[in-house]
Amino acid sequence: MSAASQFASEPAHDVSTRIAAAGLDWIVPQWPAPRSINAFFTTRNAVDPRGARISFDVAGPPGPDAGRSDAFAESRRIVEALVPSPPVWLDQVHGATVVPVEAQSRETGDRWPRADAAVTRATDVVLAIRVADCLPALFTAADGSVIGAAHAGWRGLAAGVLESTVAAMQCDAARILAWLGPCIGAAAYEVGDDVRDAFIARDANASSAFARGRLGKWQADLEMLARRRLAQAGVGAVTSARMCTASDASRFYSFRRDQATGRMAALIWRHPC
Repeated sequence: MSAASQFASEPAHDVSTRIAAAGLDWIVPQWPAPRSINAFFTTRNAVDPRGARISFDVAGPPGPDAGRSDAFAESRRIVEALVPSPPVWLDQVHGATVVPVEAQSRETGDRWPRADAAVTRATDVVLAIRVADCLPALFTAADGSVIGAAHAGWRGLAAGVLESTVAAMQCDAARILAWLGPCIGAAAYEVGDDVRDAFIARDANASSAFARGRLGKWQADLEMLARRRLAQAGVGAVTSARMCTASDASRFYSFRRDQATGRMAALIWRHPC
């Protein structure tokens, strides 16, 4: 039996057991998702097949990360041992495009759809988002019939990537559950007037997500901004990890902290009922 078929035959949420058994400090969302939904968020820490501690990094192709393809390939192998099929990785561009993924197209290989979010109704199709300070958002319908994943930095949030993902799921927004993963926290995220203006131009009350910092600067709360956008889209059931990527160098990569850095991944899939 192949690893993928063996995994598919095991109970939903078995990934939690596998992560714990491997001694990984990866994060399994604590949210009220149905048992058919599996999800996890990686850290920068991993263990290779021989049991040695190594760095986990999915900063891979395409684009400017292409030079890190060897590290990406090794990290991809580690992930693929935990999921039922090769993840659908995206060519993320800080926009609001959502790609629908069908069962027959889940083997994306190096195609890398150019988008910042994906949705699927197919089982055992693994949606993946790469981040290093930006907010990863995972979604499921309350009945587990459709899932989504979105990459949301400030540009994507302002462009409506979360609302676009909710709309692409094509179900009652009030029946959608969302999980917001680790991202840069407000204390570490200094932005200028341009970022604040981009949000309050659409929602004047978004000003509450910005605290005055140094002269001409603001401390931006990505999670608060995301929660506001989700609430306006009709999504009320939102759970979050409440972890700051910039503040914990032992577990998380952070572009703001380190500039040249790796990437973590948020993954989600539907297990057959």
